Formats: sequence, C-alpha cells, structure tokens
Amino acid sequence: MNEDKKFTPQNLLKNHDVIFSIVCLVCIAIMLAIPTGFEKQIYNNSEPVKAEIISVDNTFVRNMGVVMTGEQTAQVKLLNGTFKGEVVRAMNLLEGSLSHDKLFEVGDNAFVLLEKTEAGEFLFANLIDHYRLDIEAVLVGLFVLVLIIFSGTTGVRTVISFAFTLTCIFKVFIPMLLKGYHPIGLALLIGSMISIVTLILVAGFTKKAYCAIAGALFSSLCTCILAVWFGNAFNIHGSVMEWSESLLYAGFHTLNLTLIYQAGIYLSCSGAILDLGIDISAAIDELVDKQPNITQKEILFSGLTIGRSIVGSQTTTLLLAYMGSFIGVMMVYMAQGTPLLSILNTKFIASEILQTFVGCIGLVIVSPLTSIICSYAYKPEKN
Repeated sequence: MNEDKKFTPQNLLKNHDVIFSIVCLVCIAIMLAIPTGFEKQIYNNSEPVKAEIISVDNTFVRNMGVVMTGEQTAQVKLLNGTFKGEVVRAMNLLEGSLSHDKLFEVGDNAFVLLEKTEAGEFLFANLIDHYRLDIEAVLVGLFVLVLIIFSGTTGVRTVISFAFTLTCIFKVFIPMLLKGYHPIGLALLIGSMISIVTLILVAGFTKKAYCAIAGALFSSLCTCILAVWFGNAFNIHGSVMEWSESLLYAGFHTLNLTLIYQAGIYLSCSGAILDLGIDISAAIDELVDKQPNITQKEILFSGLTIGRSIVGSQTTTLLLAYMGSFIGVMMVYMAQGTPLLSILNTKFIASEILQTFVGCIGLVIVSPLTSIICSYAYKPEKN
C-alpha cells in the first residue's frame, strides 16, 4: 500500500527511484541508437524472411550413419518481406554435422535468406534454420509478465535492469573488446556499472543498496585478480572459449584471447556476487529495523551467520550452472574410459574448474566484506 502511494502522479517526479529508472531507460535508448562500428552487410542484396514449408524433396539427402549429407529442397511460402505471399524453391545444404544441420518438414516455419539481383528481382532462397524469433518473443514476454505480476514496481525496475545489462554487454562490452580495449579493465568497468545500476534499481537509494554495492565492488576486484592469477597458473589459452579461435581468422589476430577469457570468468560470476551482496545487506537492514538497539558486533556476526547459510546454497547453484556447459564432454571422456585424473587435467575441463572455483571464491569473499561494511554503516550512534 505504501509503495503504491509513493508512485502517485503527484509524487512521480519527486521519487528518486522513478527518476533513476527513467535515466536508465534513456541510457538504454542512447546505447541502442549509437552504432557499434560492426554493422556490416555480410550478404549484399539479401533479405531475411519468415517462410512456411509447403513441400519437401529429400531425394538428394544421403544418410551417413547418424549424420546426413547432400541437399534438401523445399517449396516455401514467404510470409513477410518484399515477396510476401509468393511460393519459391529453397535449398537446405547438409554438412554432415548434427550440431549444424537441420531437416525441415511440411508445416514448419523456416528462417530463409533471399538472394536478389541488383534490380531487386528474386534469384534463389536458402533455408537457414527453423524460425524461432516469434517463440523467443513469447518467452521473453512471459518472463516480463510473470516478473511484474509477482514483483510489482520492483519487477518493472528489474526488467529495466535486465535490459540495461544486455545493452551494456552487446552494445558496449563486446564492441570495445573487438576494438582492442583491455579486457580486464573493461570487464571491471562494465561489471561495476551493471552492479551499481542493478542494485540501485532493485533496492533504491538506500543504505542497504550502498552496502551491497561496496561489498560487490570489492569482491569483484578480488575475483578479477584471482581470475588473472589462476588463469596464468593454469596455463590455459583463451582459445578454449567456443568460437573464439574464429576471431583470429576473421582479421582480429591482435586480440588477447587469454585476457578475454579471464575477463569472462569474472563477468560470469559478477551477477551471483551482487545477488549475495544484496541478500546479506537486505537481511541486516531488516534486522536493524526490528532491533534498533543491536550492537555493531552483533550486526557483524549476524551478517556472517546469514552469509554462511546463503554461500552454501549459492556456491552449489554456481557449480550446477557451470556443469551444464560441459556435461557432453564429460560423457564422451567417460564413455571412452578415460581415467579421472586425465579428465581433470585436460584444458577444457581445467578451464571449467577454474571458472567454477574462482566464482565460488568470489561468493565466499563477498559475504564477510558486506557484513563488515554493514556493521559500520548500521552501527548505533553513541549519545
């Protein structure tokens, strides 16, 4: 009830949280409008459209065990674009790779790339993949709807935080990496900015937000140092990142993939760090509100006690999140009877171990740091 009153039209422009949300929306709009410098038209005279598969011809598709090669042709009805409503013949080239190849059936919706002449006339069509943009939009809309229904105005600010983070990554972080900026410094800058904006949007201009920000920033710095130090000690090259080696062959041979990999280690766990920071800070804020006579020492030990319980579950959550990315590799090694010590020593598994445990150490660090900061911020004033 109080929160609803706070957002009446009369008080709208006086509310710091609302003003900050508007500022964030303006920043998002500006970042989206500014070009990254990598807006290239890879295929000249081409147009991506959505199409419905009318019929398929698998005459030239050859089965090679579990994979297929050859060419699938199809009659497709174009559902949008310049030639909307027309039925054209499209090709689907198979490479013999389960991860890249796809077969279409009648009734499927496909993402089609149309090739045109200089005069804009139709040449031919390639079946790129199944069309997923509409269902992706539905999933995102469902996420926003559920978040707003259950979280109210806080949910709206969370959506803004989500959009701000994605915009920073895709419009600032990645383009600046490609332009050669130092990955570690850039990751710290972007990660810190995201942490500050997210915590203020979620917790407002409050003492608990400031304490969580301080704890998250100090922990981020420690995590970044650990990522660089252990990354060098593990002797893992940044090419372990999927698709990263392709950058070298695409003209970006001056990029330091190892530093980019190490920056990614920090950035991937920064969200969990700020999450734990606000958990502890919010709990202490509520504790002090209910027990205003609590001492500074009691605040510190209460924060440490709260942190122990949260860290235990958070580190397990982080471990399970990272494990999902290398289950397939582990299955291959196990199916081949590879000894466990050999598995753990491989570059790919070692890189996952590095990422997991550096992130977990960052989570462990943020708990006492935030508790110490809160003990000073919330300590009772002496008369």
